[in-house]
Amino acid sequence: MNNIPYGRQHITTEDIEAVIDCLKSDFLTQGPKVREFEELFADYIGAKYAVAVSNGTAALHLCTLALNVNSSSVVITTPITFSASANCVLYCGGRIEFCDIDPASGLLDIVFLEKMLSSNPKGYYTGIIAVDFAGAPCDLEKIKELAKQYNAWVIEDACHAPGGYFTDSKRAVQKCGNGVYAELAVFSFHPVKHIATGEGGMITTNDKALYDRLMVLRTHGIERDPARLNKNDGGWYHEMQSLGYNYRIPDMLCALGITQLAKAEEGIKRRTEIAICYDEAFVGNKNIKLLKPLSTKELLQNGIRHAYHLYIIEVPDRKGLYDYLRSNNIFPQVHYIPVHTMPYYRQTGHKGTVMPAAEKYYTQCLSLPMYPSLTDAEQEYVIDKVLSFVNE
Repeated sequence: MNNIPYGRQHITTEDIEAVIDCLKSDFLTQGPKVREFEELFADYIGAKYAVAVSNGTAALHLCTLALNVNSSSVVITTPITFSASANCVLYCGGRIEFCDIDPASGLLDIVFLEKMLSSNPKGYYTGIIAVDFAGAPCDLEKIKELAKQYNAWVIEDACHAPGGYFTDSKRAVQKCGNGVYAELAVFSFHPVKHIATGEGGMITTNDKALYDRLMVLRTHGIERDPARLNKNDGGWYHEMQSLGYNYRIPDMLCALGITQLAKAEEGIKRRTEIAICYDEAFVGNKNIKLLKPLSTKELLQNGIRHAYHLYIIEVPDRKGLYDYLRSNNIFPQVHYIPVHTMPYYRQTGHKGTVMPAAEKYYTQCLSLPMYPSLTDAEQEYVIDKVLSFVNE
């Protein structure tokens, strides 16, 4: 059996030809493919505006800049996420506090979140960064309701969840990143994500003012719109009106993103099939816990589509299973080491932070292979090896 990683990009001839065509065009950066990708992505997600950037971390940083995070800001996020979800606040001089997870789903524990918000004066917390962990959509309706009550904004970190959705209390389907219950949302196009451009990211929003600010911050804080200039010396003239960054994404990566996006629904369908197969193999096994409250089929029946960037199980002997699978050419991964336990965070104010649910989850979690090109035979091999270990 060939090596089976936990995630893998799927690049087709169509993808390659799209990049070659772009390389032969007049634009390698700041050209028409960027705008085309933004418009197609906004339409797919159901948001009014999209801003393509160099990576998901840049997207998070620009969001915190656009929302004016500063040294007076205190922002809540989950400890079970990639560190960028917290780091983006620190980049702006703000402070992060962590909310523990719901052990059943790995998502922000909304009861814990409400206790945090209510334990301080209204306005103490500036915002909440909610993560659609593993591809499971947060209940952003409830999170936004709490945020409004306590004068906080919401950023949805949907890097794991393009194509995912939940159904709100009005029975309306809410796609991850559509901007209905969050000021801003972010996505990543890292190779193991649903849409692979190598590196790349996207911000979506329904707020025109935030969109305009993001567009300027993405390119050094430079303004070119004649209507917004302090003066105008001619067609060449521009002004740096704020401190921005070079977070642009090249056209050839957007060309790849466009062809990848066209296959996104097909990819979600295949990921769902793989998840159902894992469910059927593992549900009821006393030695395996699935990181979700319901099976894939039950979630869909309840109006929830898990995007399955990751398929995570929890087992008592995680290290043993990890080593055993690797010895059999299966390369699982651990998502994630709790951010608050990282040395940098321990050294900068979180030495005493304890997140019991997150810390217990970390000792048992393992991400199994999950990507559209995983074959039935490869998945059967993975399942067989997992069961042969846990059932010993």
